[in-house]
Amino acid sequence: FSALAGSLLAAFLIYALAWKKGVTPIRLILVGIGVNAGFNAILLIFQLKMDPQDFMQATIWISGSIWGANWKMIWAVLPWIFILLPFTLYKARYLNILHLGDQLAAGLGTAVEKERRILLVAAVALAGSCVAAAGGIAFLGLIAPHVARRLTGPRHQTLIPVSALIGALLFLFADTLARNVLAPSEIPVGLVISILGAPYFIYLLMKTN
Repeated sequence: FSALAGSLLAAFLIYALAWKKGVTPIRLILVGIGVNAGFNAILLIFQLKMDPQDFMQATIWISGSIWGANWKMIWAVLPWIFILLPFTLYKARYLNILHLGDQLAAGLGTAVEKERRILLVAAVALAGSCVAAAGGIAFLGLIAPHVARRLTGPRHQTLIPVSALIGALLFLFADTLARNVLAPSEIPVGLVISILGAPYFIYLLMKTN
């Protein structure tokens, strides 16, 4: 619930600051980068007040890690997955319409801002619960949907579940590498995903007009 509250606060700040007669994806991304930088600074202030052992644990968690994960954590995350993922799939038809652009979506009778806010809250809640369990693994959320889109096309009824499965497989592969490359030491899985994902993300930026 703390992760949900924090993620909703961040989403509200980003949405409010990005609003200017509507919201565009580019403005959301740029404002999101700024808000993320501000939250990282606050996190660093808290970390500097910790003792060395807690500081290391916090640093590993922020980098992304499932070290020390247990069934209690899984039971804590499952309700969010079972409630919000079917709800998101139910709303997938609105994502298809919003993908056409705000003007065309509004012309088709969609309440653009209302649906965008509902979907944003669902996405934020899902992301917040996953971050609470495994820390911040940002590149996973960037890579998996792009790979899934190449496999399934833009239809969100198939894109969402395929993205989830690809993300899970990438995560398991990266975690296996993290546990074995420098054994008995373990690398935070978020760093491994960043190493694997950065070249692909650069490739996407170079190929996108």
